[in-house]
Amino acid sequence: MQPIEQELRKFVKENFLIGQDGEVLGSDTSFLEKGIIDSTGVLELVSFIEQTYRIKVADQDLVPENLDSINQLVRFIGGKLEAAAKENAA
Repeated sequence: MQPIEQELRKFVKENFLIGQDGEVLGSDTSFLEKGIIDSTGVLELVSFIEQTYRIKVADQDLVPENLDSINQLVRFIGGKLEAAAKENAA
C-alpha cells in the first residue's frame, strides 16, 4: 500500500468512520454513495489534502471523479504532486 493511500485511509477512518468497521472502506468505495462523507466532510477532506500534501485544490477540482474514493484521491493527489514537481523543475 502506498504512503498516500495509507494516510488517506487513516484520515477517513478516524474522521468519518468513527466507531464503524473500517472494512466498508474498499479502495473504490464511493464516499458519497455509502454516506461516508457528506458535503461538509468534503471540505474537511480538501483541507486535509491541502495541508498534508501542500497542494491547492481548485474549485474545478471539486468533482466526484477526483474525491469520491481512496483510489480516485490517490490518482488526483499523485497528479497534482507530479504537476507541481514538473513546475518546480522548470
